[in-house]
Amino acid sequence: MTESTSKTGTNSGRFYLTTPIYYVNARPHLGHAYSTIVCDAIARRKRALGVETWFLTGTDEHGQKIERSAKAVGCTPEEFATKIAGEFRGLWDRLGITYDDFIRTTEPRHIRGVQRLFTTLRDKGYIYKGSYTGQYCVFDEAYVDGPPGTPCPDCGRPTETVSEENYFFKLSAFERKLLEFYDANPEFMGPESTRREVISFVRGGLKDLSVTRTSVSWGIPVPGDEKHVVYVWLDALANYITALGYGSDDDEKFKKFWPADIHLIGKEISRFHCVYWPAFLMAAGIATPHSVRANGWLLFDQGKMSKSRGNIVRAETVQDVLGADALRYFLLREIPFGQDGNFSFDALVQRYNGDLANGYGNLVSRVVNMVHKYFGGAVPEAGAETQAEAALRANAEAAIAAFGPAFDELNFSDTLKLLWAVVAETDGYLTTNAPWKKPPERSDEEHTKIQARVLGTAAEAIRVITALAYPIVPDAAAKVWTQLGLGELGVAAKNGFLKDLAWGGLKMGTKFGEPAPLFPRAEKEAIERMQSLEDENSRTAVEAAGGGSVVEEVKTPITAQTQETAAAQVKLAVAKAPVATKDSTPAAVVQAATASAGAPVVPQAATENTAQVPQHITIDDFAKVELRVAQILVAERVPKADKLLRLEVDLGTEKRQILAGIAEHYEPEKLIGRRIVIVANLAPRKMRGLESNGMLLAASLEGGTPVLAGFLEDVPLGARLK
Repeated sequence: MTESTSKTGTNSGRFYLTTPIYYVNARPHLGHAYSTIVCDAIARRKRALGVETWFLTGTDEHGQKIERSAKAVGCTPEEFATKIAGEFRGLWDRLGITYDDFIRTTEPRHIRGVQRLFTTLRDKGYIYKGSYTGQYCVFDEAYVDGPPGTPCPDCGRPTETVSEENYFFKLSAFERKLLEFYDANPEFMGPESTRREVISFVRGGLKDLSVTRTSVSWGIPVPGDEKHVVYVWLDALANYITALGYGSDDDEKFKKFWPADIHLIGKEISRFHCVYWPAFLMAAGIATPHSVRANGWLLFDQGKMSKSRGNIVRAETVQDVLGADALRYFLLREIPFGQDGNFSFDALVQRYNGDLANGYGNLVSRVVNMVHKYFGGAVPEAGAETQAEAALRANAEAAIAAFGPAFDELNFSDTLKLLWAVVAETDGYLTTNAPWKKPPERSDEEHTKIQARVLGTAAEAIRVITALAYPIVPDAAAKVWTQLGLGELGVAAKNGFLKDLAWGGLKMGTKFGEPAPLFPRAEKEAIERMQSLEDENSRTAVEAAGGGSVVEEVKTPITAQTQETAAAQVKLAVAKAPVATKDSTPAAVVQAATASAGAPVVPQAATENTAQVPQHITIDDFAKVELRVAQILVAERVPKADKLLRLEVDLGTEKRQILAGIAEHYEPEKLIGRRIVIVANLAPRKMRGLESNGMLLAASLEGGTPVLAGFLEDVPLGARLK
């Protein structure tokens, strides 16, 4: 029985797949790696089946968020984007991702293609000029219906009111067309939860979509009206065709590979890819992609992995300790594609030891070593099958037949369960037949024949397992291929070796390579080391940003996911608070407001002279104080300062360093992860050579013990208190 070469799409013999293009407002982490590893596994398998494959990834680099983030760290948007894009590309290279192209939306080829698409849509009558006044979420680069103060329905962050001239795309004209398209193409989007959500959104009615901005300069100029820049989603989505040469003089790749066979995305951007993108393409007269598949969110110890939550994990951490294959195997085995999945270092090490070290790695080691020991490293002739060998062969052939269809449906977890069942069966077959043990009643000749049959059969099973596992654990598979005396696996993959995969390919006399360990067992120290590396990475990230603003996380991938909770408008009781005069400092006003519960507030930033609080303030005075929700990422004592802690806090759109006089009352490690309230517009002050950019709020109990202001609800970072 041989491997199937079936594929989705209509590009016979060709396959085009894409990752999301990752937004450069944060360094890459495990969420980004998950989406990219999935695409890489698909691409490796397609190539090994003899299918001409084009695998695209890249970075999304325009928009208001990037413009602001660059300004916050004192560089140009281009410099900012170039640095972060380099980190993404560097990580993919380090992980061995086999992408064929890496596109940046700041590249001339992309700019040219976007301007061509915009012009085409305008010439066809689908773009018109108008104006917009309403709410805008900078984090998601999305317009939001509602009055001023409306929280973003996706991320929960406060929206901003914008009023500007825009060009609009006639999205409303595609409501019926899209519903008819979904009905005619049920496989266009998945999983089923995504399909239901998208169809519900479209049935709810589509409004025309703003596709330019005039209040933002960091973007692609509109041809003939350069005061407008193309809105980030029309810009970003076009990467899938501009990377192939759309809009250029050389569009051979576009003709060859478009439409895409699969866009792999994070589920939070399904609307953009399943509604806006096909509508743009329909309007331009361009074929729609065959499939959009959304992966779920990556959770860390049951909480969404998100930079704003401070619980991200970087792929480099796992790679440095256990290797890239361990990360790839865990993510694809542990997380059913399309569902949210939990990541923890404990679960990673348990899966690594159980499946890779004690399972596959140990099986290979036993067989290769025994072939060297008993047969001089050459594959022996297995001889006639007994019932045991026939059963193992039948199960291996069943795995070959079932693996492909399940993999094509992105059921990676099920395919690996299926394959590792063959690993366990082969290991059990080996143990039952014990070729290393000669019973007294058996002659040497009989024992040698049994050894040859058992080891030859086990070695062939390992060859089949390794071939199927190659897209998932390519580094380990390549080592095993060499140990089996089969040469370079990379060469075999380029020659489409999976296309003809069948039982019986390991020939008698094949000379094995030298045995080498694959997956050394991980001890408890591996967990501690990974956690230590993550702690160090978190500190380094803040230091690299100058100790101050660090931009938010990406808007795409299983990755940095948006919060479901709508923004809570937190109210402070100020009715009983004294009122400040016009000369009152923000710190004094905050003290007064927070003291309304009956206890004076302890100001936690360095203030040498505290203004005396008058008896009353007006609401206008109170409004001058900008109170924001923040989360503590780092807390550590300041040397030679018994009362001071140095905190690094995340406000959602930026990070800051704050000095707080609470060291006598709070252990630093117990503060990490807490959500607090800070005064965000307090002038910076220096203490002990360190700058404090804000003040956290705490009530002072009897005796002077501070209690930090916090929340019971899940309040989004950056939410303003009113």
